[in-house]
Amino acid sequence: MATIFLALIYASFISLGLPDAVLGAAWPVMGKELAVPDGYAGLASMVVAAGTVVSSLLADRMLSRFGTGRVTAVSVGMTAAALLGYSCAPSFGWLLVLALPLGLGAGAVDTGLNNFVALHYQARHMNWLHCFWGLGAMLGPLVLAGVLEKPGGWRTGYGILSGMQWVLVAVLVLTLPLWKRFGDSGPARQAARRPGAGSVVRRPGAAAQMMSYFFYCTIESTTGLWTATWLVDCRGVGVSTAAAWVSLYYLGITGGRFLSGCVTRWCSTNTLIRLGEGVCMTGMAALVLPLPVWVCPVALVLIGLGYAPVYPGMMHETPRRFGEDCSQAMIGLQMASAYLGSTLMPPLFGVLAGVVSVGLLPWFLLAGAALLTLCGERTIRSTRHIEKEGV
Repeated sequence: MATIFLALIYASFISLGLPDAVLGAAWPVMGKELAVPDGYAGLASMVVAAGTVVSSLLADRMLSRFGTGRVTAVSVGMTAAALLGYSCAPSFGWLLVLALPLGLGAGAVDTGLNNFVALHYQARHMNWLHCFWGLGAMLGPLVLAGVLEKPGGWRTGYGILSGMQWVLVAVLVLTLPLWKRFGDSGPARQAARRPGAGSVVRRPGAAAQMMSYFFYCTIESTTGLWTATWLVDCRGVGVSTAAAWVSLYYLGITGGRFLSGCVTRWCSTNTLIRLGEGVCMTGMAALVLPLPVWVCPVALVLIGLGYAPVYPGMMHETPRRFGEDCSQAMIGLQMASAYLGSTLMPPLFGVLAGVVSVGLLPWFLLAGAALLTLCGERTIRSTRHIEKEGV
């Protein structure tokens, strides 16, 4: 039963990743059909991320009251309904309306499952958990690439993804009793007195940790949303090929997180994060340089591979850096910061691309990677004494 339960958690993270990269991969065709400018992709992404910020900030209360299992089932159902709506949306305005429940569903799942795994499982499971998110993020563009030039196009792709989510909703509802068996106490948590977000955010290193997530998701979401457009407009790549190449970025994340989970027994989390940041910036530098176009998919794999251990590594260290009593509130703040980056920065890059050129993308990503590294090092220095004391 423990294996089945862990597989259920992994499947939930596949569903979390499925819609994340689809909008960027579909936009070169989707935007034209809906007759809106390229920059509107950033607006749709902003609404999704705004919904996720709200649900992340409210997640501590919801999870304490209803439990991780129930919140996950309802949230995945919201995502499935939103994706079905995308497949039928008659105009861009409807996409904005549907983007809100899509984001609200994602935030609660992200916070709840991350905290549950950080508290109950070893570091390798956190890496593998996010490996399965990468699998979902990789599958989304691949499903889309397979139908993009067929009748129905992107609408068929969104419909298929919605169907996959509804299957998971059914499984989650049927397996709700398993969550209590494996430590999800639900309403009983309300009795526990834990520091609120207001006090947690004032702890040493908290602000730097939150900024690390802000810059991480800035890079991750901007890469996923704008790379296909950059490949088409700046490198002359075909639409379907560009969508497939974007999936290689998520393949790098997926494979890298699987490998990271395998080596956590011999390599510290902080070392893995630093190595990953170096590999990621190498891939970004390859996009900046005037190299042959075949280097682009290789560079995207390197970016994904390098960033693979960063997010799950920081997540798994949260209880050790800030204390188990603060972990759920801190993870909610981290998620809110992460999706604030997703909310603000892709549209900002869309404005820059419209004013200057989408060719700025590699430089934009490289700057974000440098800031992420600086914030990550500040967090490690600020919380080192807490980890040593075992708070």
